[in-house]
Amino acid sequence: MSIEISEVSRNTKLLIDGVPFAVEDVNFVKPGKGRAIYRIKMRNLFDGVGREITYHSGDRVEEVSITAHDMQHLYEEGDHFVLMDTESYEQHHVSKNLLGNKAQFLKESMIVSAIMMGNRVIGIDMPKFVELRVVESAVSTRTDTVTAQMKAVKLETGATVNVPTFVKEGDTLKVDTRTGTYVERVTKK
Repeated sequence: MSIEISEVSRNTKLLIDGVPFAVEDVNFVKPGKGRAIYRIKMRNLFDGVGREITYHSGDRVEEVSITAHDMQHLYEEGDHFVLMDTESYEQHHVSKNLLGNKAQFLKESMIVSAIMMGNRVIGIDMPKFVELRVVESAVSTRTDTVTAQMKAVKLETGATVNVPTFVKEGDTLKVDTRTGTYVERVTKK
């Protein structure tokens, strides 16, 4: 669907040379004479690379339809994750590179929101917080200090996070997937 450049705003999805972009910022400049200028900062939805393009008033751009579907992570296969649409049961192979750092918090059976362009998964939105079990923890020594002591632990997905010294192997932790940091220890009843 073609739209005029003046209708573009943040979070609009545009198709440029067959590649989808998410608009991050629109800067409008009206010079003394001539047509108005629109400087659009956007991010490539395939590889995450930022780009800035200048348009003039009256220019038209192609808007792309992006949808989100809940998908369940089934298993890893080589350098791909296999996700299944929870409604249609269709399976999609998603490259680990597409997920980036989010991949370290993805565990089997987890439900994620897959961002799709047509029939292709172009991104994954993880839950903000995930609960993961500690599988490996270094033994910590107690010392009297004013500042909190931290140690690194390995989680069931292979991720490593810094936690307080009281966390031990077998504990379940709540981790923020946006920052990759420890939030709290979860008590199971």
